[in-house]
Amino acid sequence: MTHVIGVPAPDDAAALGPLQLTVWLQTYPDEEAGVDEAWIREHRGSSATAEGIAGWREFIEAAGRQPDLLFCRVVRAGTEIVGFLCGRRGEVVTLGPMYLLEQARGHGAGGRLMEEFLAWAEGAPVFLWVTEYNERAVRFYERYGFEPTGERELWRGRLPNVRMARSRTPGAERGLGGSSVT
Repeated sequence: MTHVIGVPAPDDAAALGPLQLTVWLQTYPDEEAGVDEAWIREHRGSSATAEGIAGWREFIEAAGRQPDLLFCRVVRAGTEIVGFLCGRRGEVVTLGPMYLLEQARGHGAGGRLMEEFLAWAEGAPVFLWVTEYNERAVRFYERYGFEPTGERELWRGRLPNVRMARSRTPGAERGLGGSSVT
């Protein structure tokens, strides 16, 4: 199936919250970390509630008003949203969240999302948090030039996350930044 990347409409919020929960249920269960379905539903289930969906709608609307500060793209397979990537520009550029359903992984949509995001970041350094045992995601980010910073956090007391950063793209300081991928 063809994956199409685009800017989400406010009504897409109804799909993003449940999608986020589904990807967490597909990706993060880890017996050693004590992360199971019940824990995930307790700590991320709110993304699929009316309140969580309203938060997504607010973010999508804000990104539409401030595209230089907020980034959000969705991946569609037909009419279904199967992934998304969001980010923010403040004192630093932050990538996240970025999620793809299992069936959308390995078909190039993640790389295309990343290329669009890096073009939006205009060569600025980019930071993200990734779950340490999500080795597939860690390798993906490394392919795009992200490296561990040494910072760590235990999200909600269980989920071991590591901080990664991508340095400024050469030439960006002269206004020549772009979406070069290392």
